[in-house]
Amino acid sequence: MQDRLKELQAEALEKVAAAADLKELNEIRVSYLGKKGPITEVLKGMGKLSPEERPKMGALANEVRDAISGEIEARQKDLEEAAVQKQLAAEQIDVTLPGRPVKSGNHHPLTSIIEEIEDLFIGMGYSVEEGPEVEKDYYNFEALNLPKGHPARDMQDSFYISEETLMRTHTSPVQARTMEKHQGKGPVKIICPGKVYRRDNDDATHSHQFMQIEGLVVDENIRLSDLKGTLEVFAKKMFGEDREIRLRPSFFPFTEPSVEMDISCKICSGSGCSVCKGTGWIEILGAGMVHPNVLEMAGYDSKKYTGFAFGMGPERIAMLKYGVDDIRHFYTNDIRFLKQFSIQE
Repeated sequence: MQDRLKELQAEALEKVAAAADLKELNEIRVSYLGKKGPITEVLKGMGKLSPEERPKMGALANEVRDAISGEIEARQKDLEEAAVQKQLAAEQIDVTLPGRPVKSGNHHPLTSIIEEIEDLFIGMGYSVEEGPEVEKDYYNFEALNLPKGHPARDMQDSFYISEETLMRTHTSPVQARTMEKHQGKGPVKIICPGKVYRRDNDDATHSHQFMQIEGLVVDENIRLSDLKGTLEVFAKKMFGEDREIRLRPSFFPFTEPSVEMDISCKICSGSGCSVCKGTGWIEILGAGMVHPNVLEMAGYDSKKYTGFAFGMGPERIAMLKYGVDDIRHFYTNDIRFLKQFSIQE
C-alpha cells in the first residue's frame, strides 16, 4: 500500500507538470484527489492493516495528498499567469499609431432653419408653443372656423384615426389651444413649429409629412399693417436686406382678410427668371387677420381684440435659401446631402 501511494504521487506530479491548461489541471485534481480517485481506493484497504500500521499509512496518505495539492496550486498560478500574458499579447495596442478621427455631426438644414426662425421671432417678443400631433377634430378644424361639412376641409386631405381624432394637418390647432388657455384675456404672441401630416403623394415639392411654423398675435388694436411690418422684417432677416415683399389677396377659412406673401426673386432680383417663372416673385407663405369667429370660439371679444396669423413651411424656406430642388432630400438621410450644411455660428 505504501508503494502504491508513492507510485500515485509520482504519477500525479508528472501529469500536473505536463498540464497544458487550467481545464486539464482541474481534471487531474478530480481524478487523483476526488472521492472516487485511486488514493481513496487505496485507503479503503486500510482495514486489513494492523493497528500499528494504520496511523503511519494515514499520515503517508495525507502527505501524498498535500504534495499533489501543493503542486496543483503552484501549476495553477503558472497557468493563470501564462493566460493573462497571452491575453495581453493578443490585445496589445500600439499607442504610437495615429488616432481614428471622430466625425462631428451638423445640424440638419431644417433644424437650422427652424432655430433661426425661432431666434428671430423670440427677439421680437414671441414665445414658442407646442401641441399634440394626434389632434382632436375640434381643434384642427371646428375651432378654426371649419365646421363639419365645410368645403374647405377638402383642401387638407387628412389622416383620420377615428371620427374625432386625426393627425394634425397644420399647426393652427396650437393657436386655438393657446387662445383657449388664455380664456379671452391678455395678449397672445406665439410661434408654433412642428410636424404636420396630409394624404399627399410624395414628389419633388410635396410630402405626406412636413414641417410648419405658424405665428399668432392677438391684442387690442392689431392691424393688417402690423402683419405686413412683421413679415417684412422676417423676409429681410432670412433672405437679405434687399428683399422686397408683396401681399396678394387669398382665402383661408380662419383669417379674414387673407393674403399670400411673395418675396422678390433672389436669383434675378425681380427681373424674371426660370426660378420665379418670369414673374420676379416667389410665393413664400400665407397669412391674414384672425377671423372673428375664431376669436369668439376661443373666448375673446372680437369687438375688443383683433389679431393676425401667418403660416410657413420650413422646407420651402430652406429650399429657397439653400437652392435645394427636391423636398425629399431633407428626409432621405443621405450623408452626402446633409454634410453640405455646417452649423452657423
